[in-house]
Amino acid sequence: MNNKYQLGSIVIMKKGHPCGSNEWEIIRVGADIKIKCINCGRIVMLPRIEFDRKIKKVVSL
Repeated sequence: MNNKYQLGSIVIMKKGHPCGSNEWEIIRVGADIKIKCINCGRIVMLPRIEFDRKIKKVVSL
């Protein structure tokens, strides 16, 4: 997917988090993308290629 996202963007991932939410905030952008779950605060780091494959849409920039 060729979405434009930046630091602080809220994104929806294809697969939901076990806590029940599928909304994440981007807290680091680089070769890896670090995202934080909006509901529980869990932080996950993904390689950019994997993140681009798993993102569904950008909610807000």
